[in-house]
Amino acid sequence: MKTNKSGAKKTELPELPRIGDRISFVYFEHAKINRQDSAVTFTDNRGIIKVPAAMISVLLLGPGTEITHRAMELIGDTGTSILWVGEQGVRHYAHGRPLAHSTRYLEIQAQLVSNSKKRVQVARLMYQKRFKNEDVSTLSTEKLRGREGARIRRVYREQAKKYGVDWHHREYKVENFEDGSVINQALSAAHVSLYGLVHSVIVGLGLAPGLGFVHYHHDLSLVYDIADLYKAWLTIPIAFEVASKYTQDDDIGRITRLRVRDAFVSGKLIKIMVKDIQELLGIKPGDDDYLESETIHLWDDQGKLKEHGVSYHEFNE
Repeated sequence: MKTNKSGAKKTELPELPRIGDRISFVYFEHAKINRQDSAVTFTDNRGIIKVPAAMISVLLLGPGTEITHRAMELIGDTGTSILWVGEQGVRHYAHGRPLAHSTRYLEIQAQLVSNSKKRVQVARLMYQKRFKNEDVSTLSTEKLRGREGARIRRVYREQAKKYGVDWHHREYKVENFEDGSVINQALSAAHVSLYGLVHSVIVGLGLAPGLGFVHYHHDLSLVYDIADLYKAWLTIPIAFEVASKYTQDDDIGRITRLRVRDAFVSGKLIKIMVKDIQELLGIKPGDDDYLESETIHLWDDQGKLKEHGVSYHEFNE
């Protein structure tokens, strides 16, 4: 007996927007998340808004959020990443399934991480992106870390002077966000927003967030690796700008997230990230067609991929 199903049909993978064409992130707290056709609805004491799920890279769900099974079904079908985070978005608790249906990038990542020589080469390339007018190809990882630390401290001093913000040092209080100074609150909120977007792009490409090249032994190592490429010219300046205009009495977390979100859109950061990640992995730009198919192969020790879904028979050579 056939039954009629309400709502929109499941979107096929080729119909979904590519990662680089999606908007960055949406953060909600104290709201109920449901589904209406192909949109996710958010309801709080101010009313209801609808957001097309397929156009979002990542949903950041803060405290007090409730989400229905139908909403999660849609989010899973459209490949939208979903992260459960702490208050003000400064902790990462869990995440949902990625968009990618291929392990192509993951296999390349694993090969590079597992080979010490290749891993150092990728790490140097990451640092080279920050020191564009210098040759760092012969520097050890220890020297590269020292150069990077000096660069970031210089960026902090320059931004503090530019915006007239009293700056002493970076202090991140995980247990109590609001006890931090305005600038440290703004930096934490800005960086976590960046981490959320980077995480979404990484898992969307089918990569493992825990397999980093510079950072190590953390389930978000690659997230920190990639995010560090953009902090100096994106999140740090935004944080100091916010700190120059607002006080401890303002909602620094929300204000900063909105500023970061606007910068993500205007700067086309998602497309930049995808391009950078492909370059770091040695993949030519545009070589990501696997995101538009659900092709599955079987591994073969002769170096050739075999078709899946076939009943193979034993044979003698």
